[in-house]
Amino acid sequence: MMAGSRVGLVAVFGSTFFELCGIFMLSPLLLLMLKDAQVSTTVAGLFAATTWAGIFLITPFASQLIRHVGRRPSMWLACGAPLVSALGFMLTDVLWVWFALQLLAGVAGGLRWVLAEAFIAEFAPPRHLGRTIGIYATMVGLTFVIGPVLLAAVGTSNTQAALWCVLALVSVGLAWTALIPKLPPDHDSHSASVGLRGLRRAVLARPVIMLAGFIGGFFELGLGATLPLYGLALGLGAGAATLLVSVSGAGGTLMALPSGMLADRFTNPASGRRTLMTVFAGVILLSTLPGPWVAGTPWLIWPVVALWGAAGGALYTLAMVDIGAREKGLTLVNSTAVLVLTYTFGGLVASAGSGALIEWSVGLVFPLLLIFLAAVGFAALLMRSR
Repeated sequence: MMAGSRVGLVAVFGSTFFELCGIFMLSPLLLLMLKDAQVSTTVAGLFAATTWAGIFLITPFASQLIRHVGRRPSMWLACGAPLVSALGFMLTDVLWVWFALQLLAGVAGGLRWVLAEAFIAEFAPPRHLGRTIGIYATMVGLTFVIGPVLLAAVGTSNTQAALWCVLALVSVGLAWTALIPKLPPDHDSHSASVGLRGLRRAVLARPVIMLAGFIGGFFELGLGATLPLYGLALGLGAGAATLLVSVSGAGGTLMALPSGMLADRFTNPASGRRTLMTVFAGVILLSTLPGPWVAGTPWLIWPVVALWGAAGGALYTLAMVDIGAREKGLTLVNSTAVLVLTYTFGGLVASAGSGALIEWSVGLVFPLLLIFLAAVGFAALLMRSR
């Protein structure tokens, strides 16, 4: 465990908490401001998707930037850019400028995502890596709730006060990064492949881990975003359909820490992580099997959704633990970037395709596709475990 690791952990946790609370307070506020300005739903949707575009734009090149700039300056950049974006949203209402600012925030968010998880893996005590990552994932899940709650407390009609609150939260997050200790040069700074080549090597080195990230992103992130549509198609009311998102999110948040702690308890941690990932992939498969009958018995959707979120979140947590236990330096950054990409790609595939499939055949084609994807993921992880 390197010198200053405890301070580094506290700094990354504090920075991430305040930064994400501000971001998840800002995101719904901006959409509400766009709707108040009579912007169409299509344009508002594109605006929200710009964040993911920024993440995909920067993630393949995160290790290349970090090699040239350094980890701490890159973290300062990732935390400072959202501050610039928030100020821009206060100072102008020109739509194309808002898109540019949102893209900047997305790029910064992607860089922070990779850096924060790499820092956590570097600073965490090796014997408690799973527990540390589980606590971190739980904290991140809580910011999804705290941000919107803060917005509701300030009031959505008081946009200036809400934006000032966002600025304060993001500024505190930036200040916390000053406590991150200076790291020694990466041992592989001259030998590790960066950029697209580095990502390709990371995928080839850990294909099943990346598959676990994709499956986790599909069932936790992607389906979570389309659950209101699924609930409405099953005949639930608008309030109940929206509540499905909270049930899925709660499942992922509550399972992150237990899955991480379990990963620490095995005599052979690498084998234990593979076993746990196989088990959680099996849970996803089992939870998809009632799908064709959910349309006739809508109450089944509640335990099913809770299991999707819990098992999907556990898969991502365990994949992150596995990478952190095996890799260091720029190789760790590369592998973390690929995990972020596969997780978000799984989310994008699910959110992009689910709406049409739900509208076309909510009772047969949609659940059969989920069963097929869950079976492929489970089979691949089972083969790897053996």
